[in-house]
Order: sequence, then structure tokens, then C-alpha cells
Amino acid sequence: MMERVTLIMDLFEHPRTRLTLETVSRRTLLPRSTAHRILDQLVRLDWLHHTESGYTLGPRALGLGGREIGHSTLRAAAAPQLLELAMRTKMVVHLAVLDGLEIYYLDKIGGRAAVDVPSRVGGRAVAHCTGLGKAMLAWLNPEEVDTRYAQAMERRTDHSIDRLDALHRELGAIRRRGGLAVDQGECFAEIACLGLAIRGPEGPVGAISVVGEARSAVERVAPLVVNAVRAVSDEFFGGRRSCPSDVPARRGRGPIHLEK
Repeated sequence: MMERVTLIMDLFEHPRTRLTLETVSRRTLLPRSTAHRILDQLVRLDWLHHTESGYTLGPRALGLGGREIGHSTLRAAAAPQLLELAMRTKMVVHLAVLDGLEIYYLDKIGGRAAVDVPSRVGGRAVAHCTGLGKAMLAWLNPEEVDTRYAQAMERRTDHSIDRLDALHRELGAIRRRGGLAVDQGECFAEIACLGLAIRGPEGPVGAISVVGEARSAVERVAPLVVNAVRAVSDEFFGGRRSCPSDVPARRGRGPIHLEK
């Protein structure tokens, strides 16, 4: 049995590898019924994750180092777009992933202006208080959001959301505007940010944001953020992405008016 499990797990060479039952059976030379039985057991034990499009590595496997490999791959895919976005907007740009109730910063670009923004690569922030976090939370199932926030919600500033019903209303508004999430002094009183999730077949894998001073009109650069996220998605998923935003890409810098 261990040899058969090893044969199957060895097929998942990358955190993004996705295989169908037929592919696993063919490549391992295992009978379809045997491969299906082992795959089901691996899914139940969280070694694999099963979706309509196939099997991928699950939480246990990713926790053995695959998660860091995936983070490095996402960061590499995003790096050119982050730099271009920072240069064109003259704003601080973040790349982050969702980790439980927090976001984890993978990258931060912004030159001298970055010093004034209280975030750091490898640092964390409360997800529901940030544009990055809300952009990713908006694409989770409502039941998963309920589970994550079963306990009291942390409040960072006077503008922070601290009730689950209010969070659901905010996430609904984010979805209606195509995924664009705004944080106006909710995590740090002195800054505002606009975030947009990078979405794959199974949901959000990360998010990009631009940061400005509190009460600044961050929505004016929304078209540039949308274009950057689409480019990162194409690079990271190789054409297998979900649409990262329903907001149409635009070349100009005219504002997109966001629903309050």
C-alpha cells in the first residue's frame, strides 16, 4: 500500500499540479478502482484536495514545504507586474496570501515611500481589516467565512469592521464591484489601500494592493490594478485561471467609482 501511495504522491511534482483519476491510473499503471480508492483516502486525510477539475495537493502536503514553494512561484510570477504597478502609480504595492484570519505579505515594492507604510515582507495583518484580506475573503464560501469568524472579530482602528453581518455586507459589495476591495484606515489609521484577489480554479491564491494616504482616492488606479492582476494570473496559472475581476481592463488612469 505504501508503495502505491508513493507512486501517486510522486505524480504531484508542483503545488499547482492537477491530475484527473484517469491520468493517475494511467501513469501509475494502477487499476482505476484501486487508484480511486487510494485517492479518496488521501483526500480524507487532507494529503490531497479534490475538485471538479481534478486532484491537487492538500493542506498536509503543502505544509511539508510545498506551501513555501507555491509562495515563491507566485512571488516570481508577480514580481514584474508589482514593479510596473509601483512605477506607474507612484504608490506602495503589496502581494499577500490569506492564512487563516491573517494575511501574509510575500512582497512589498515602493521605494522610499515604502518606509512610511507599516508592513513588511514576511509580516502579517488582520485579514478583515485590510483591502488585501477582504479581496480574498470575498471569494470564499459564506459558510467558510462564518467558520473563520466564529469568535469575536479583532478591531484595529475606529473604522475596522467588528461584526460578522457587517463583514458579509462588505464582502457582498466587493463581489458586486468585481472584486475590488477598499480599506480606508481600517487596519492602519493613516493609510488607505485598494486590493484585488488573484483567483484560480479553487478560489483566491493571493492578492495585490496599492497603498496611499488615508482618504486618498485609491480607486483612481483601479484599472492598473486590474490589469496587473490579470497579467499575474495568466503567468501563474498558464491560462487556467478564473477571471480575477469582472471589472473591464482599461488603459487609462481614469477613476472607477466604487460602491460604498
